[in-house]
Amino acid sequence: MSIHLVGGGQRFAHDTTILSAFVAEAAERAEVATVPRIGVFLVTEDDGLEYAARVESELALAGPCDVVVRLRVEGGRYELSDLADLDAVYIGGGLTPAYATALEPLVGELRRLVASGMPYLGFSAGAALAAEQAVVGGWKIGGVAVSPEETSEDLDEVTVQSGIGLIDIAVDVHAAQWGTLGRLVAATEAGLVSGGVAIDENTALVVSESGLTVVGTGSVWQVTTDDAGVRVSTVAAS
Repeated sequence: MSIHLVGGGQRFAHDTTILSAFVAEAAERAEVATVPRIGVFLVTEDDGLEYAARVESELALAGPCDVVVRLRVEGGRYELSDLADLDAVYIGGGLTPAYATALEPLVGELRRLVASGMPYLGFSAGAALAAEQAVVGGWKIGGVAVSPEETSEDLDEVTVQSGIGLIDIAVDVHAAQWGTLGRLVAATEAGLVSGGVAIDENTALVVSESGLTVVGTGSVWQVTTDDAGVRVSTVAAS
């Protein structure tokens, strides 16, 4: 089973390429002759019903599934029982620090479930938090701007904190669209993270036992370091 890291975007209703593989993996994990139960975890500033309905519709277009929505208002937290009887987990987008707070009680169990083969899809905030050391927001380092202020997630200084720990590199999202590649490059150069990937919207990096795959319409930007400093390269979607 795989970890699907999506850089955000709003094209899923018309292009199910990214979601179809995730739903198919959930079906493989489900019991014979049943549709998979996919837990959709959303943290919103309102009741979240419109967002939940959109995600449910997108997943239904990608394949037969039973969507179980777990909603929390920003500031709320999940409970371990929210993970019961699921075949796959979808962590949505929104304010990343709020997702970090809400998911904190689930971190250990999420790691265990994914290690045992449960498919994971992280969309935007959910992708960023899949990292062991997660970039949760901020637009300055040492008071100097490194990305547009609109990418701040209500934080000034670029902030890195413990994530779920499914992968060992940092993840940033909305790369080409929001200019967050600069944040990941600066965070790497400053030693806040040891490198990572910045994922474009409508694009997913799929991490599986067979390696890394990029799907969708954009690119994944790889940020690495060597003796010459920070290097950036791209991998286009196949």
